[in-house]
Amino acid sequence: MTTVTAPGGGRALVDQPIRRKKLHRTNWWLTALVAVLSLTILVPLYFTIVTAFKIPTELAESGFALPSRWTLKNFQTAWTLTSFPKRMMTSAIVTVGAVVLTLLSNSFVSYAISRNMHRKWVKALYFYFIAAMFVPFPIIMLPVVKDTALLGIDNEAGLILLYVVFGLSFNMMLYTSYLKSMPEEIEESASIDGAGRWTVFWKIVFPLLAPMNATVGILTCVWAWNDFLLPLVILTDPGTQTLPLAQYVFQGQFNTNYTVAFASYLLAMAPMLIVYIFSQKWVISGVMRGSSK
Repeated sequence: MTTVTAPGGGRALVDQPIRRKKLHRTNWWLTALVAVLSLTILVPLYFTIVTAFKIPTELAESGFALPSRWTLKNFQTAWTLTSFPKRMMTSAIVTVGAVVLTLLSNSFVSYAISRNMHRKWVKALYFYFIAAMFVPFPIIMLPVVKDTALLGIDNEAGLILLYVVFGLSFNMMLYTSYLKSMPEEIEESASIDGAGRWTVFWKIVFPLLAPMNATVGILTCVWAWNDFLLPLVILTDPGTQTLPLAQYVFQGQFNTNYTVAFASYLLAMAPMLIVYIFSQKWVISGVMRGSSK
């Protein structure tokens, strides 16, 4: 209650809301955990950056200290030794091809399975695909290498195809969980108007999958760009090496040129870092929608 002056000169009591400050308690255990986990990323990143600008002798003397003289010579050497423009173009072709085919094929397969989950054999097929996530790649590595060689797809095209197939299990889990939240009445009304199944998917369902398409596309992009093992065992022509394979040139039999190698790692990481900075909101929103709905 507070006292105010009335129009006639008297005083009156009126109600006034009392503002109370909300007490925000800090969860120190959670804060400490986040700080420790952030150090596991920040410390290696800091060491990589300072090492890339040092000379080998300075690295041996002071590992974590800042370089006394910042130099770009390591980046120039890495650019030349790895044939960076050519290898980056190969990695870009493989990555873009894997992303495009993954979005087109995995989304359609997931849509067909999610809309027929009431059938027993389709549900069994769904769990069959999901079970592939629990099969380690080293177990099937030798048969895959032999089959790709026999079929003549031990090249960039075969590598793109393998990324699409191996990513189907995880991508299907994301797509089907998201498709369950979409009302089927929209598709039924389009079918009544005369639209076929293909038209319904490509003109109605696929545009509505935009958040999940962004999530799957970015995850596939990062995987295909940074992968080392699959290109190592599949690609037989040295001229078709991807960027991670080209960076293996810094690993010698008795020593490793760490300063040039770390400079090369930063060059390879830059494109993906730029992609993630501009698209992280779609990754987070797509994953959250798919998990909550």
